[in-house]
Amino acid sequence: MSARPTVLIVGAGLGGLTLGVLLERAGIPYQIFERASVIKPLGSALSLGANIIPLFKQIGIYNEFLESAIVRYTTQVYNEKRKLEFVLDSKPAASMGGYDGYIISRPDIYDILFRQIPPHKIHLGKRVLSTQQNAREVKIACSDNSIYYGHILVGADGAYSGVRQSMYKAMKNEGRLPKQDQEDLPYSCTCLVGNTRPLDPELFPSLKLDDCSFDCVLSDDKPYTWVTFTTKHNIICWMVVHHLNKTSYRDNDSFRNSEWGPEAAEAMCNEVRDFAIPGGNGSQTVGDLIDNTPKEHISKVMLEEKVFDTWHDGRVVLLGDACHKMNPSGGQGALNAMQDAITLANWINVLNSNDVKAMNKTFTEYKMERYPHAVEAFESSKMFSRIIARNLTGRIVRFATKHMPRWAWMMALRKMASNRPQVAFLPMIEDLGTVKPVYQPSLYKTKGAGPNHPQAQEDANRQSSRHSRSGQGQDGNDFIDSDVKCKL
Repeated sequence: MSARPTVLIVGAGLGGLTLGVLLERAGIPYQIFERASVIKPLGSALSLGANIIPLFKQIGIYNEFLESAIVRYTTQVYNEKRKLEFVLDSKPAASMGGYDGYIISRPDIYDILFRQIPPHKIHLGKRVLSTQQNAREVKIACSDNSIYYGHILVGADGAYSGVRQSMYKAMKNEGRLPKQDQEDLPYSCTCLVGNTRPLDPELFPSLKLDDCSFDCVLSDDKPYTWVTFTTKHNIICWMVVHHLNKTSYRDNDSFRNSEWGPEAAEAMCNEVRDFAIPGGNGSQTVGDLIDNTPKEHISKVMLEEKVFDTWHDGRVVLLGDACHKMNPSGGQGALNAMQDAITLANWINVLNSNDVKAMNKTFTEYKMERYPHAVEAFESSKMFSRIIARNLTGRIVRFATKHMPRWAWMMALRKMASNRPQVAFLPMIEDLGTVKPVYQPSLYKTKGAGPNHPQAQEDANRQSSRHSRSGQGQDGNDFIDSDVKCKL
């Protein structure tokens, strides 16, 4: 076997960090490059369960995860008068997948993963300006005039990925970039997110509960939806979604390719601070959470939505939001980024050549495995976003959700619980779920079971068919996530 490939990971989000942790465990050389000079505790909360807990056990962070997570079974949906409209109960998913679902603040899970990476392998303040590749290697050039070389470049740098833009530019110049990948990222919402400092449970009684109080408020006449989540350490994570019309879309469009500063976040805070929230003494508002949230913990972001068709070219491959940006309302963004990392690490670990053709074959396998799951998660996220939409479609979807038969909800939960990937090169975790996990090609093929696994051929045919219908590619940063999704 040739020397193991050196992997350059651009982006130290949850997906990039997860890939780094796995490469570290596999003994594969890598470096992570992050444009931010300081890691900020931004974001709201993530809902994580059986879809990712096996990974946490495999890399030894499960107990630490539990120390910062709180079990979560239901989502309560309220109107603006604080009256409970309906409840989504995901507790049956615990037995289906083998683990409870948990809420954890994004800064907490980020910190756990960040600490698994040796400090000398994460480079902050590295804004990548350009990428180049040839038959032997890949090169990145950063804004501080530093240059790095490797064999594989992973773009894990978010929805407006510089790595993707550089790759797409080269492909477009050669006439190889599909038309749909040349279009802008569509979005219909902006979102204000934050996580409070530790609060007094006497003033916020929902913090006394043993499980998470996951509350969503739907306005009657405002283009907003807002959500709160109790977490460990008496912290409440929160978000406010602004559903844009044509006028507000134009007002926000100038920020499409940039980050909002603190002034924009403060302006939106002033707009939404009087919105009522459930619990407490019946008079609490979003402003009470804002006033108890450090300014550096508040951010305003766009909610883009798109699954790109081209995930790789030559030595470059994309991961997470860089290749599939999902509406966070469905809870799939961070989860799918981490699952991408599992699959990509499985395939990189058995890469037996630094030849670009071998890498293309490996990256094609990666996309074929992950693309159908990404599309499914994307559609599921869109469905959940319709539940909170402030239009006729939203009202119809909410009515259907409220009156959905139990068998339909159970079917949706079973489907959600079935995707439980594991790392092929680490000790396997015993599966505890009552629902059989879906076949994972990168697990069985890279562990030696190969294409003769009883489910392999059927799964390969199914995924290949779905992949080709969705369009074949060229060979060559959350705040809130929730695992409650409705597929009607």
